[in-house]
Amino acid sequence: MFRCCTRSLLVLVPSLLLAQTFLLGSRALAHDSWISRGGLRNTAGEWCCGEGDCPALNYTPRVTASGYQLNNGEVVPFNEAQPSPDGSFVRCHRPDGSRRCFFAPPTTN
Repeated sequence: MFRCCTRSLLVLVPSLLLAQTFLLGSRALAHDSWISRGGLRNTAGEWCCGEGDCPALNYTPRVTASGYQLNNGEVVPFNEAQPSPDGSFVRCHRPDGSRRCFFAPPTTN
């Protein structure tokens, strides 16, 4: 009985980890697709995204007088935020983790 349960766990745990990785990765890739397809660039002319580097934020940034304040303390000036067509907040980053592009839902006045 113990041996059967152990074998089941050896199959089940890696499968769950793989599924979680796929699901989380597909969330980032979904945003990468509309960003890539749109040929979007930042103000310096850099492409906004490469594969997997434009995940949606899982929180709503705080709006300050200076811009959008992210949980890591970074403030994205309003003039550096591009409109997000799917209504999500998305931060694209370079390999070193620095911000490349930022997308925010269009504001309603």
